[in-house]
Amino acid sequence: MSNEDIRSPAAGSPSEQPHIVSLVCQAKKALQQGEQLCIDAHTLSNTSAQTVVDILALDAQVRWMSEAVLDQLKLAAQVAKSIEQKRSELESQVQEWDTLRSQRSDALDAVLESLASQYVPPDFHTTSVDSSPFGSQNGSEDEAEDDGTPFGLPKSNPDPRQSPTDTVRNRSPLAKLDEKKSKKLDRRRWKTLNDFVDERAIEDLLDAIEQDRQDLDKILGQTSCHPEDLMSAIEAIRISMPEISEPLDFGAMFKAQADTASTMAKHLESLAHHYGNMQNAMHDFEAGEEFTEDDMQGMNSDADALPGIIIELEEGVRSIEAHRNNLLETKTAAQEWVEIHRRILTDLDELGIIMTDMLEQQHAVEIESLDHLEHLHLQLRPLEELHHQYTSYQYAYNKLVLELARRRQYREAAQRVVANTMAELDAMVEEERILRAQFQAEHGQYIPEDVCLYIETPPNRWTVSTWNDEPLETLPEIENDLIEEAQQRVSGVEIGIGASQSL
Repeated sequence: MSNEDIRSPAAGSPSEQPHIVSLVCQAKKALQQGEQLCIDAHTLSNTSAQTVVDILALDAQVRWMSEAVLDQLKLAAQVAKSIEQKRSELESQVQEWDTLRSQRSDALDAVLESLASQYVPPDFHTTSVDSSPFGSQNGSEDEAEDDGTPFGLPKSNPDPRQSPTDTVRNRSPLAKLDEKKSKKLDRRRWKTLNDFVDERAIEDLLDAIEQDRQDLDKILGQTSCHPEDLMSAIEAIRISMPEISEPLDFGAMFKAQADTASTMAKHLESLAHHYGNMQNAMHDFEAGEEFTEDDMQGMNSDADALPGIIIELEEGVRSIEAHRNNLLETKTAAQEWVEIHRRILTDLDELGIIMTDMLEQQHAVEIESLDHLEHLHLQLRPLEELHHQYTSYQYAYNKLVLELARRRQYREAAQRVVANTMAELDAMVEEERILRAQFQAEHGQYIPEDVCLYIETPPNRWTVSTWNDEPLETLPEIENDLIEEAQQRVSGVEIGIGASQSL
């Protein structure tokens, strides 16, 4: 029944009494419509309550899944960091090897350069090939021309038929000896220590080491993109996650809905009261009672108020329905969030499989790299052996005078170290004595005498001496010109020796 249907006839019309039946019908229809609206509102309220329960359940599920996703992403980030850390450790070991190789190579190059600057007198390699300290070497052209004895004297003429005039036509023995001496004086024609080194073998060794180093780069390159790829996947999943809103507060909505329901209940109660009054008026009318004009105006006035009450009830239903619709939209959004998180969890499962493969591959690469790196360290041993060999080879030219001079320098340096150490210890003892005196002056008077008796003990004094008070070794005096001459003869060797000793 529409609002126009329940309007009453105007007061004071000739047919006022018969219209009581119409007023009763209007009151009854208004009550029925109000009851239906209240039933609809109650149904909507129940639906809203169930929707709230569903929303809370979905919200809890979303938050649990979101926390699970974040935990998995943190774990994945730790895996990426672990892979990166393992790679960094491997790269650090490789860099250490590169540094060590550079040191060995530079040291060997320094020794070879030093060998190239050290001339070898011809007598060292022309007297006897078998007894040469440099091993078997092919003779040079000068050596082929050198037919003298190890001491530079001409060999005897094997042909007794040679005429004395041959000495006139050919070079005389003295001229030939002078020529040989001039060759010995011309050091530019001498061989150097580097001439007895197999440089081709060294180059082959360095090429083999470089090839092995490139193979190690290929092994490490198998997992070089793993950390970055894993972090990119993690970031993509993190971006795809919906933002979790603050926990939903339904208190205000429930309060507004309760207020609306209370108002509707009051309206329904007024409709029921009006209908009851109209039924009583109908019974009185049927009993023959006549109503006054004031009575009819009151009943008509109540009937005119019915449409407004119905409108307010309808507005209440629409208000509750609006709350219900908002809750349904929230539920739909929560369901979408659940589906999104389920897809993300599926992606995480796939990412977990990928991470497992990455870890297994990283582990395999780590094992292979360490094995290869161990092989590379073994490859450096020949460089160290060559360095030691050529350093020792050059150092064999050193004379005892340099060794004795070195020992003297060592003794003087040791004495300076001892003197400096004693001075430093004395300074420390004096500083400690002052600090203890300051402490005693500030706090000693407040400390009972029987507490910490050793607090007034002065600091220990120290001394440094030789082992078991052995006397200092006695070294002979060496003339400076002899030391300078020896240093000139071994010019450049000390650099290689120092590098060898540092290795």
